[in-house]
Amino acid sequence: QGQLVESGGGLVQAGGSLRLSCAASGFTFGYAMSWFRQAPGKEREFVASISWSGANKDYADSVKGRFTISRDNSKNTVYLQMNNLKAEDTAIYYCAAGPMSSLKSDYKYWGQGTQVTVAS
Repeated sequence: QGQLVESGGGLVQAGGSLRLSCAASGFTFGYAMSWFRQAPGKEREFVASISWSGANKDYADSVKGRFTISRDNSKNTVYLQMNNLKAEDTAIYYCAAGPMSSLKSDYKYWGQGTQVTVAS
């Protein structure tokens, strides 16, 4: 069945940029992709979603204007470009495959997560 593998996390200074990648395998055509994140002591929260065609995108208010989600279906990969990073962006970032939804309960397929740490 399907599996997802995130990469690209790391330590960056506040105001810096980072690009995350999520490689998908074992999924049928037509699935949407989303990014979620979970900070210490907090629930996993929605970050961004993109439809199969890339025509529809959705962002959390906290990242709108700073983050950009995109996908390359020829590579079965979704990306999250993160600019002007803030300390509050520090979290483990997860990708998920499924419906076009901002609810974590709607997703059954998750990656292992990649750590993003923003230092001031």
